[in-house]
Amino acid sequence: MTVEKIAVIGAGSWGTTLADLLACKGYGVTLWAREPEVVAQITEKGENRAFLPGVKLSEKLVAVASLKEALKESKFIVSVVPSHGVRGVFEEAVGFISNDAIVVTATKGIEEGTLLTPSSILKEVLSGKVEIAALSGPSFAKEVSKKLPTAVSVASASEGAMKRAQETFSTPYFRVYTNKDIAGVELGGALKNVIAIASGISDGLGLGYNARAALITRGLAETARLGAAMGADPATFSGLSGLGDLVLTCTAPLSRNYTVGFKIGGGMKHREVVEGMKMVAEGVKTTAAARALSLEKGIDMPITEAVYSILYEDKPPEEAVYELMTRGLKGE
Repeated sequence: MTVEKIAVIGAGSWGTTLADLLACKGYGVTLWAREPEVVAQITEKGENRAFLPGVKLSEKLVAVASLKEALKESKFIVSVVPSHGVRGVFEEAVGFISNDAIVVTATKGIEEGTLLTPSSILKEVLSGKVEIAALSGPSFAKEVSKKLPTAVSVASASEGAMKRAQETFSTPYFRVYTNKDIAGVELGGALKNVIAIASGISDGLGLGYNARAALITRGLAETARLGAAMGADPATFSGLSGLGDLVLTCTAPLSRNYTVGFKIGGGMKHREVVEGMKMVAEGVKTTAAARALSLEKGIDMPITEAVYSILYEDKPPEEAVYELMTRGLKGE
């Protein structure tokens, strides 16, 4: 295999995991971290103790705090910056990015204000100078870092970028499928975090498995409705980046968004929960963005509306559940 230089921008748990996966394949990987202490941990200890403790990283993985250094001679770039930081980081990085590079976003979220997905932010900031793909699907960093079997999707409007990303990321334990519907792949990855918060709230309230199953199913329905209104293929939401990711994040305590909901269901306010977390729970900000999109497109999204009322209007979870269950009766 010809070894090439790859830059991974963002050294949270997922960024570090993907960087390690690529380094273990033999690529020369440079991981950019905002935090100097993370760079020091990886350089001196071979471990990201802040975000991925207990995982020994490949010796081929190099951590840096300079975007210029990370992006030097990199024709394959992976963006794993939280959605609210993508614009700022890549506005700083744009001058260091080659015109013939491929940028793969592995961020799941929607930017507040603009209501853009990560790939759309990158397209806007990079002015169409690069090819862009999106990687999404049911994939906890902790399990991928242990090389447990995982399957995800990569999407792009460019057939070449999509195939290149598929080949670059694929390993015997990390299987990558292609999908031409980048809008659906990104929306599925973003909106499932909102439903995961709802699922966590339900479990925190002790509402049982019936309630959780209903939330997952009806959550998928409202996600697909919004996706269709935004030009996505409804079939995408039955795939890995839709149903697959939704089931994972709605049922497992490893999900940060589920955990936020579970603690809220247990009586904590969301601000208390978020302030006590080291890593970002994308679903909190995505809830506001998803609600704004639903209002803009005229799409009925009752679960999203309920989560918004709990997070941003301090509605008691029990009251929000009652309102969901006593809405006007309708067909499925």
